[in-house]
Amino acid sequence: MSADPIGVLGGGAWGTALAQVLAGGGHEVLLWARNGDVVRSINENHANPAYLPGQKLSPLIRATQDSGDMTQAQALLVVTPAQHMRTVLSSFSAEGQPLILCAKGIEATSHKLMHHVAREAMPGSPIAVLSGPTFAHEVAAGLPTAVTLAAEQEALARLLADVIARPTFRPYVSDDIAGAEVGGAVKNVLAIACGVVDGAGLGHNARAALIARGFAEMTRFGLALGARIETLAGLSGLGDLVLTCSSTSSRNFTLGKGLGAGQQAQELLGDRRTVAEGAFTAPVLLEAAAALGIDMPVTAAVCALLDGEQRVGDVIGALLARPLRAE
Repeated sequence: MSADPIGVLGGGAWGTALAQVLAGGGHEVLLWARNGDVVRSINENHANPAYLPGQKLSPLIRATQDSGDMTQAQALLVVTPAQHMRTVLSSFSAEGQPLILCAKGIEATSHKLMHHVAREAMPGSPIAVLSGPTFAHEVAAGLPTAVTLAAEQEALARLLADVIARPTFRPYVSDDIAGAEVGGAVKNVLAIACGVVDGAGLGHNARAALIARGFAEMTRFGLALGARIETLAGLSGLGDLVLTCSSTSSRNFTLGKGLGAGQQAQELLGDRRTVAEGAFTAPVLLEAAAALGIDMPVTAAVCALLDGEQRVGDVIGALLARPLRAE
């Protein structure tokens, strides 16, 4: 690719961590953020304490609030929250630039995956998806990480993989965009469920069972959308699921843990700087699954807790009382 800077849309923890990865390969990085304090801190102090505290950033990263600056970029990593992606992309005049979508979710208003949203917002841009088991603070610190990089055109995926690959950041190329996106979206909802199990003190056996049954839900939904089973069983599906279902570093797991301990969803969501994307994805996922005739009881249980319709004990009791069946 050219010597032009690589653009990152989004100044949160994940966007900043990816900018650090790119800069680590000697690339000039142009990071767009809405928050003026974030922009000033990155440019003046080479840090983003609001979202990635304690991490010194490369001087190759320059931040801006001006969307017009991003026309300089040879490619754009889109790291905005899923529900804002369409609005953000529609505000940029970057037609034709390759887009690497790094958000995980399903658009609430349309039930569309992110690559469909991006294709409608920027129809002339080649699209790839980056997904996998990634905690931002570990990626920024240079700890070993492997991800899926999916694009319909294998040549594009391999070209982009060469740009973002580092000794400790390894992309595996795929042409299964739907599979990469379904895994990233559904695992957020399942992580909330696993957090509930932890917060309610139900033990490791219950959490392991929930991960397995949740993966079955992910698989049913993904296959209905044309995803391949090997993608869902890979880094962007099962790999990401295991990570976010077993650590308080996951925003979604932490949200579920609070619910399991008896706190209300409104209270937990109202005091957050960062987004627990699973809370937005859960009702959309349930509606989309119903339209496809797919049974997703774990997702339904998460929705009931987020809506405040049922208490934790009632939801768990309902799941355990489901009819016995073959696995």
